[in-house]
Amino acid sequence: MNRAWSIKENYEFRRIYQRGTSAVSGSMVVYCRKNKLGRSRLGITASTKIGGAVTRNRARRRLREVYRLNRDKLREGWDIILVARGRTAAVSWKELNDTFLRLCRKLELLEGGR
Repeated sequence: MNRAWSIKENYEFRRIYQRGTSAVSGSMVVYCRKNKLGRSRLGITASTKIGGAVTRNRARRRLREVYRLNRDKLREGWDIILVARGRTAAVSWKELNDTFLRLCRKLELLEGGR
């Protein structure tokens, strides 16, 4: 299994927010931007607006797992930021996964239109 690369620096997040494209749903927001690294990187954010530390960490864990399970379906060479929303921690697993795939399809991140 390939290692998951992370986006950690604030300037990288800001660049993707400003120059990337986005897709929104009730349970998450996906920002993406092509990179020149030849590998995809993931960043996850959860604002204090969605709840306390336990809720935010649960939302981040769920988003990280959704990405991990679908990583082989995504095109390489993209920076992707997943932003947790209020429903992320509470929505069913199937709905969260379907939402992620739908947003990735909208942003043309899926390989071969799977």
